[in-house]
Amino acid sequence: MSKITGLITILLTATVSLSSQAMLRALNTAATGMSAQESQVNTISNNIANVNTTGYKAQRTEFEDLLYETVEEAGGRSSNNTEYTVGHQIGSGAKVSATRRQHTMGSPQITNRPYDLMIMGDGFFGVQVGDKIMYTRDGSFTVDAQGVLKTRGGHPLLPGITIPPNTKSLNISEDGQVQAYLTNQTAPVELGVIPVFTFVNPAGLSDKGGNLAMVTTASGEAIQNIPGTENSGAIQQGSLESSNVSIMNEMTNMIKAQRAYEMNSKVMGIADQMLQTVNNIR
Repeated sequence: MSKITGLITILLTATVSLSSQAMLRALNTAATGMSAQESQVNTISNNIANVNTTGYKAQRTEFEDLLYETVEEAGGRSSNNTEYTVGHQIGSGAKVSATRRQHTMGSPQITNRPYDLMIMGDGFFGVQVGDKIMYTRDGSFTVDAQGVLKTRGGHPLLPGITIPPNTKSLNISEDGQVQAYLTNQTAPVELGVIPVFTFVNPAGLSDKGGNLAMVTTASGEAIQNIPGTENSGAIQQGSLESSNVSIMNEMTNMIKAQRAYEMNSKVMGIADQMLQTVNNIR
């Protein structure tokens, strides 16, 4: 009789151990889901915070599933003469794989200010930041005391445009030609051409804050174009590009992320209750 009792105890202990492992797996899996949705909310909050940032491109959080434990492989042997038609795999959760910039054009905001520029299509303005070249969609330029066209942060616009002090009006054409009309002079003065830079993979650019981005090996090298040619956008003077963030979409995504977070939290609570039940078995 004691041998049977001992066998029952061993079997019961093994069952409790296996159940505990399954519950611990559920806890860890739910935790990865909560972490992923937390990252999603962080991305959404950044998009909403930049809804009025000139030239800002909304980010999109992308997810992927984690590793799987294969209990039975599909196509594996179920007997000497048969195979499993469907496998048995146990997932271990999800993670954030990327936060991708959505490079769709924002709507034009008419300012009628001569130094405000917008790229109507693909491409970026190039600016000199120290010894590096960075790129931006923010065309709210201004001039310093020497008449050099710069960003609000004081970074010169490439290729280096200097406005003469006696300029009464400035004209920037769609193909980037900059002409200054001087006082007591009929013919305009040619000041240069503002190029537009494009990339094979603009989503691969590295954001540096201040509406600036830097080249990476993923983005490829910058391709300098005359505005309006080679798939680059034309320049529109007197306009700024609004953020392409859609508040309606962001609020919808926030609700979805909140619900997903709550469901993962519920799974974690249920797994904890089940684990407690298993531990109470005597």
